[in-house]
Amino acid sequence: MKGLTEFMNESGISLIQPCNGCQAGQMHMRYRTYFTWLADELITVPNFPTWICDLCGRREYDPRAVNQLNLLLNPSAGRPIHKNTITRPTRSNVKNPRPAAD
Repeated sequence: MKGLTEFMNESGISLIQPCNGCQAGQMHMRYRTYFTWLADELITVPNFPTWICDLCGRREYDPRAVNQLNLLLNPSAGRPIHKNTITRPTRSNVKNPRPAAD
């Protein structure tokens, strides 16, 4: 019988999980080419982490890797973020908050 450490990567993440499709097989981490469209261009990413069921063949791309790829492919990636600045009212743009005392 294989030890549990043989089914985990160096980060301690399990490389086997139950299949959500057939409920009988086990999903194993493998590396396959990922394909996606970005506007009119086909993007391919080799060696992309993919979960593959040993029984039914179902494939699911690793959600953490997909999130990281989406961040990289985001059109605003690398651009500075402009935060909305809150301006404090000044005496010149405040309309007489308190009437003057006589």
